[in-house]
Formats: sequence, C-alpha cells, structure tokens
Amino acid sequence: MNPIESQETYKQYVDKKSPNSPILKNCFNAFWVGGLICTIGQIIFNICQERQIDETSCGTIVSIILIGISAFLTGLNIFNKIGKFAGAGSLIPITGFANSIVSPAMEYKSEGYVMGVGGKMFTVAGPVLVFGISASIIVGLIYIIFNTQSITLV
Repeated sequence: MNPIESQETYKQYVDKKSPNSPILKNCFNAFWVGGLICTIGQIIFNICQERQIDETSCGTIVSIILIGISAFLTGLNIFNKIGKFAGAGSLIPITGFANSIVSPAMEYKSEGYVMGVGGKMFTVAGPVLVFGISASIIVGLIYIIFNTQSITLV
C-alpha cells in the first residue's frame, strides 16, 4: 500500500469515527448564554446608574461583579459546565479571563499556595497579559512619537 492510499484510508476511517458537531445548536447556545451574561452586566450597570454613580465607576463595578461571579462559579465547578454547554458564549472576555485565572489555581492547590497556586495561576492568562501589556506600550510609544511630530510641525 503506497502512502497516498494509506492517508486516504486513514481519512475515511477518521470521518466514519468522528461525530458530526451540531453547529447550528452550538451557535444558538453560545448566542443566548453570551447574551444572558451581557444582559446581567447591563442590569448591574443600570442599577448603578439609578444610584447616581458615574459611568466609569459603573463599568468598574460591573467588571468586578462579573469577575467575582465567574470566579465563584469556577470554584464550584459550575462555570466549566456552562462552558461545555455554551462554548464561546461563556467566554465573554471578562468572565472567561476570570475562569482562566481561577481554574489553574484550583488545579495546582495541592502543590502549595506559593509554588502551586501562585506559580500556576497565570499559566493560561500570563501570555495574554504579557501580549496585552506589550502591545499597549508599543501603541502608546507610536502615538507619542506621531503626536509629538504633529505638534512640532504646527
């Protein structure tokens, strides 16, 4: 059997054994769960505004509450079940980021608080933080360079 025939045979075998994913159902679940999370955030935001809190502080309060809820649900192993059901819908940036911090911390708790929790907490989120901070510094420097040049030309 030549390599091309064995590759095609293997591909046919994988196609038979791989289950078809219900794409429409998955998209629908991601849509309504993500929408529900956003709706909860909007309700919290509206409650803050009714209490005459400024808009910036309202956004901060919403972020803190959503992070706290996500971390708490991750600790109870409920957020992972929501993630399996909703897929990307549960990974709205703020809740997904909280989950990515808490999950490894819980997983490595048996190794101790310093080397386990402290060392492994940022295994998933660490590269995201490094890239985000690095990108913001680069964009900031480019902004300063071009903004100063336009000021001196005028």
